[in-house]
Amino acid sequence: MQLFATAIVALIIWLAPASTVRAEIELVFGTYAADKPSATVRKYRPFLTFLENRMEASLGEEVTIGLKISKDYESSIDDLVSGRVDFARFGPASYVHATDRNPGISIIAMESKKGSKRFKGVIAVHKDSDIESVEDLAGLSFAFGDELSTIGRYLSQAYLLDAGISANELHGYEYLGRHDLVGEAVGAGKFSAGALKESTFKELVAKGVPIRALVSFDNVTKPWLARADLDERVLEAMKSVMLASQNEEMVKRVAKNGFLAGSDDDYDFVRRAMKRSSDF
Repeated sequence: MQLFATAIVALIIWLAPASTVRAEIELVFGTYAADKPSATVRKYRPFLTFLENRMEASLGEEVTIGLKISKDYESSIDDLVSGRVDFARFGPASYVHATDRNPGISIIAMESKKGSKRFKGVIAVHKDSDIESVEDLAGLSFAFGDELSTIGRYLSQAYLLDAGISANELHGYEYLGRHDLVGEAVGAGKFSAGALKESTFKELVAKGVPIRALVSFDNVTKPWLARADLDERVLEAMKSVMLASQNEEMVKRVAKNGFLAGSDDDYDFVRRAMKRSSDF
């Protein structure tokens, strides 16, 4: 009798219309902790839930998106290159490194900065420092971010080189990892100057960290990237949601001014800076 009942259930499932069965799409979003990991979760989780809901409506299938935060830039690059995450938000230099290793990685969208693809990096000094120019940094100490950071290494080192400051002209330098750690170290007087992104600089100043901007320089906005061989339907649904004209509140949490379509050549000037920094 039990065998008969099981057969009947199996037959009902087999005969059920395909439209009543919803497949599930499981994705993993990857990023690295450029700031505190807890702040990274608060920043991305609401947007990922929003993206799930919009993609479900577009695809007619259930979508779940997990979040994987890597400890550093290199681990995050490895995750995308190897396909352990399905899509990711990288800095420009990490994008260059990732596509060098796996050319199949593609750009979903680029973050907009008031309709532009550029924003600023900052070289900061202590608020009370008597340093007035980059040239004044000769013989002093400098704090960089991660060794794979666009602002925290490559662009700032290229800027220093253009001002005649190489590693040999500095008293010393260190890579501290995160932008906030750089700003805090400069504010605490541990380093004469340091490189960090403008938004983190402003946040630290607002918190009372005693730093000021010595100079600023251009950077290109961050790309959101898809792993090689991600299902084309999923990729296009994601692009459609992120590039939609509505600049909704959940989008603003991760990209204040929304997203723009991007291409590989948007990052050519970063490639040039990365080559230049090899002389540092």
